[in-house]
Amino acid sequence: MGAVGNAVAVREQVDRVVTWLESAGDDYGRVLPSHLDQQHWLRLATGVLRKDQRLAEVAVKNPDSFKHALLECARLGHEPGTDHFALVTYGNEIVGIEQYQGEIDRMYRAGAVVAVVCEIVREHDTFTWTPGEAPKHWADWFAPIETRGPMVGVYAYAMLRNGGHSKVVVMGAEEVAKHRDVARTDAIWKKWPEAMWKKTAIHELRKWVPVSASYRAEHLRALAEMEAVTPTAPTVVRVEQVYADTTTGEIVGTEEEN
Repeated sequence: MGAVGNAVAVREQVDRVVTWLESAGDDYGRVLPSHLDQQHWLRLATGVLRKDQRLAEVAVKNPDSFKHALLECARLGHEPGTDHFALVTYGNEIVGIEQYQGEIDRMYRAGAVVAVVCEIVREHDTFTWTPGEAPKHWADWFAPIETRGPMVGVYAYAMLRNGGHSKVVVMGAEEVAKHRDVARTDAIWKKWPEAMWKKTAIHELRKWVPVSASYRAEHLRALAEMEAVTPTAPTVVRVEQVYADTTTGEIVGTEEEN
């Protein structure tokens, strides 16, 4: 079979995977959170499959890995093949990887967070931090990377709705390297080192910040419960007491009573 024949055969196989995916739409729909439209989500999933030839080839060989990666994407409430959730091939397997932007998005969606701060610290930056407080970081943000020097650390924390901040995650180069050494994404670490350093810090921060939609639901339920049992302010009724002369009937004075 020639190159054209092979291309046609692969396309036909991809079409079968797409057909299955569309037929299983309701299964994914039951997992998708309410902020995502099922049909739009499915179009994105099939679009990623058709645009990435390597991904399509692996999906044909190992469709279960593709289905499981998409299921994880749906469960977390992300759109597939975006900067929130990547579909990556490893040999004959497809793995879904939640990007740090996706983890931040889930923090916001949970409702407890109003801002997330995550920055790389470079050798010539000024960085001070006292545990329990937010870091102080000064840098020449517009200077060339060579001027600021190599990366020496990364930090992340969340500003909370109550006005405070979450636990501050501070990681040095040695600790970041430990995470890199056990990761399966070595090529991505080499291509996008800054993004992976930030992802490492955000991933650690996730342990200390609500990221589940159930947190918002429970928070709203608790607020509704509090409103239901909060006593209303008593109604103040003012009664005017009238004093009259018992002989003539003439009103001689009044007085308000609470």
